[in-house]
Amino acid sequence: MSDRHAPRPEAAGTPPVHQVAIIGGGFGGIGMAIRLRQAGVDDFVLVEQASAIGGTWRDNHYPGCACDIPANLYSLSFAPRAAWSRRYPTQPEILDYLNDCVARFGLQPHLRLGAAMEEAVFDTARGLWCLRLANGARIEARMLVLSVGLLQRPAIPAIEGLDRFAGACFHSARWDHGVELAGKRVAVIGTGASAIQFVPRIAEQAAQLDLYQRTPPWILPKHDPPAGRLRRQALRVVPLLRRTLRAVTYWQHEVRAVGFVLAPRLMEAVERRARSYAKRQLADGDVRAAMTPAYRIGCKRILLSNDFLPALNRSNVTLLTRPITRVTPHGVCTEDGVERPADILILATGFRASDPLGDLRIVGRDGADLAQAWRDRVPTRLGLAVNGFPNLFLLGGPNTGLGHNSVVFMLEAQIDHVLDCLRRMWSRRAAEIEVTAQAVRSAEADLQRRMARTVWMSGCRSWYLDATGHNTALWPGFSIGYWLRTRFTARSVYRLRDEPAQASAVPPEP
Repeated sequence: MSDRHAPRPEAAGTPPVHQVAIIGGGFGGIGMAIRLRQAGVDDFVLVEQASAIGGTWRDNHYPGCACDIPANLYSLSFAPRAAWSRRYPTQPEILDYLNDCVARFGLQPHLRLGAAMEEAVFDTARGLWCLRLANGARIEARMLVLSVGLLQRPAIPAIEGLDRFAGACFHSARWDHGVELAGKRVAVIGTGASAIQFVPRIAEQAAQLDLYQRTPPWILPKHDPPAGRLRRQALRVVPLLRRTLRAVTYWQHEVRAVGFVLAPRLMEAVERRARSYAKRQLADGDVRAAMTPAYRIGCKRILLSNDFLPALNRSNVTLLTRPITRVTPHGVCTEDGVERPADILILATGFRASDPLGDLRIVGRDGADLAQAWRDRVPTRLGLAVNGFPNLFLLGGPNTGLGHNSVVFMLEAQIDHVLDCLRRMWSRRAAEIEVTAQAVRSAEADLQRRMARTVWMSGCRSWYLDATGHNTALWPGFSIGYWLRTRFTARSVYRLRDEPAQASAVPPEP
């Protein structure tokens, strides 16, 4: 490593100044750090509020937690792994993979763990982001990369009496493994992506499990065979085979976007498959009817499971569809006036996807607040850049999620785009790079035009939509189209401002 790539020495008492500060230690933040190192840049820090990396795969450790994207696609292409135990990776395997990435690429010296960022303010005079951490430390950086994710703040339902429940009560993303479920009456609120994974596991322990459902999900079987020893060995020693299988898996998923974003009527065939699957799995006709959605498949997240529907056949599991009116110290009341007793209450109610920043204060030019801009749906360009926030890039930002393919592919496209922008700054010795207002308006108009015809806007209520009914989570197109937009960017999209006289740093040239 040359001296030009290392952090610059600072005067005593002044905060360290880095080329890049990354906020968030999940897939996006770790991927960004790896790519910086691969580009020959060592002058960066990765700030993580928790005491360990992993993001959502650190926080979600409920029984049965796993991914619904194949392992060879739900991993970084530039940090492959052959030794996955099965087609769909489990939470412990994914977390182990991310920790292995940190060790393999020597990221430990760059980590600042247990250091939640409370505030980041852009200093226009010096072209620097000034960060204040909860532990009292201060950091300055030429570029700020925000990778906090949309699914990291649990959504707690506003149910009367929830705070007065006398038994154990926790969200699935904050699972309390110290709570004994065996022989207890357990109430689960929600039948979404988390519930369908943990309900079959805890149903085997609980004396009674009451499952409260607002809207049924569409469920398809999960083809999840274990990976044999010979397969793992072949993938380990033949990189071309590994890359080929990843490409095949990618295009198998990518073609599904036709039904999601171009012709939702094509999803009718998938609906028939899901109905047939439910008919085979559910013995009770009333339960089967309650588990049959009235909306087009794909409007809400399609779920994959082999054991959730069979779990509903158990004598100790009751599916309840009447709205909850309140929670008492010892049970749950529904609108029919019935109170069902419960010893333990588990909330499987998702995340605050449309407000991921919460109270995090990020202040750009002229006092603009990013959290407020997010709540006001101030548009971004490709979920990556916001006008008024120079030298700031988002990973996993608004409208960059997918309903048909791997979000890791999207993150990689964003990471490479950020690197391209860094190189532009370095080649021009610029102090600032900022997306133009015109580029943002053009991208937003295109996004909303294409969003209107997608299956996600066909009339259901989902976490994809904010309080006003706007889809703020998903990309309304093919992921390859997103990649092309990030890969080939007109120079007019960004405005560069020359190096200010106060900045004496010579940026690295990867």
